[in-house]
Amino acid sequence: MTEQLAAMRVDYRSGGLDVDDLTPTWHEQLASWLAETAAAGVSEPNAMVLATAGEDGRPASRTVLCKGLDARGVVFYTNYTSAKSHDLRATRYASATFPWYTQQRQVHVCGPVETVTPAETLAYWRTRPRGSQLGAWASAQSVRVRDRRVLDDALASISQRFGDEPVPVPGHWGGWRIVPERVEFWQGRADRMHDRLRFEVTGDRTWTVRRLAP
Repeated sequence: MTEQLAAMRVDYRSGGLDVDDLTPTWHEQLASWLAETAAAGVSEPNAMVLATAGEDGRPASRTVLCKGLDARGVVFYTNYTSAKSHDLRATRYASATFPWYTQQRQVHVCGPVETVTPAETLAYWRTRPRGSQLGAWASAQSVRVRDRRVLDDALASISQRFGDEPVPVPGHWGGWRIVPERVEFWQGRADRMHDRLRFEVTGDRTWTVRRLAP
């Protein structure tokens, strides 16, 4: 397998990325690339790999779905008692990567985190399928369970509890926003000479763009 892995490579030739190609703001550029990725038929273009660290400094990563994007940052929703939420409360910092392999692109976002308002959480909650709403009530995310039946029984119990009534937002569930300090746009290029352009917050809280070596 090691030899097979060593031989696996793709020579990126989709195009280049220069400063003049960027929109004026990081969030407009991210929205543009998201739209292009969705239009290309990529499955779950809003999927991003979220990286956190706990109080002990040990990192963890997992895939979540971006469900909000504006000048304030990128938003995802989760159980506030989950492992990721414990990490975020401990360090108040996170990074996320949108890995668009078929587009030969990546976007990296990193910065401090904050919880979104209850009004924002409610607005998103109302867009969720009922099954997903029930699942948020039924699953004590990241807690060890004996077997699958525990989860199925919990979902059945919650479904019976709410019947045909609207499902309210659980008190333990809501959104986190990564408030970017740096947002890097990565475009694959031939010979591993990739383009990396990074929006950065400066000391006076304005944004600048810097090119990084690949």
